[in-house]
Amino acid sequence: MTLSVTEVSQIRSLPLQTRQTPPLVHCLTNQVVSNFTANILLALGASPAMVTAIEETAEFAAIASALLINIGTIDTPRYQAMREAIAGANKAGKPWVFDPITAGLPFRMKIAAEFIAEKPAVIRGNASEIMSLASLANTSFKGIDSKAGSEEALNSAQQLAKDIGTVVAVSGEVDYVTDGQRIIKITGGHPLMTKVTGVGCALNAVIAAYIAVAKDPFLGTIAALAAFSQCGSEAAFQAEGTGSFSVAFLDRLTQLQEISGFGSL
Repeated sequence: MTLSVTEVSQIRSLPLQTRQTPPLVHCLTNQVVSNFTANILLALGASPAMVTAIEETAEFAAIASALLINIGTIDTPRYQAMREAIAGANKAGKPWVFDPITAGLPFRMKIAAEFIAEKPAVIRGNASEIMSLASLANTSFKGIDSKAGSEEALNSAQQLAKDIGTVVAVSGEVDYVTDGQRIIKITGGHPLMTKVTGVGCALNAVIAAYIAVAKDPFLGTIAALAAFSQCGSEAAFQAEGTGSFSVAFLDRLTQLQEISGFGSL
């Protein structure tokens, strides 16, 4: 499908809007990537918060602009804190993003099923994760390094979006965003983005920031994926390896004022 001129304008201007009205993003995320995620949000002008105590996650989620839930390093205390945060966000009408990392394993699938029933504004994962959530490919699940292409999960993504009433993004060599009816394809990026720990997890925090500013989960998600693809391509052009890429990527995000382009269908 083709976005309207107004929608394209909204997407292009989101980086500048985010710097002008910085959202507070509450991140309950993979503990391996917390520092990188916080730096990514700061680079974009947003304010990160990594509040994890079960005694205060509900209260904090209610005052934040948006919430990120990432089950990458899930355990029972984190699960309980996440439940409280989701309840707090929903009660306050704040949008939240769900990253079902490694969904497909029994413990995670049980938690994922519970969480998606709470109506996240956006679900973002790779093809295998999205297909697992849609209960279409559990037997062929291969984890977060699944070789399934993002286009293979399009039907699953659309059905999941319709069933939950949410926006679903599938990441891969080509990214797709759907609300169950509309589908947008986003091209760009670089293979080096898959070689730096935390890039994918941090993307979900950016989605949270952008949907809080845009007040539109579909457009905010498109903007976040397009921004990452754009900055990843630019950073790879000047990088000599994964170390310099990581620094260059943060620099490009820090300098980002406008999203230049993205594909659609």
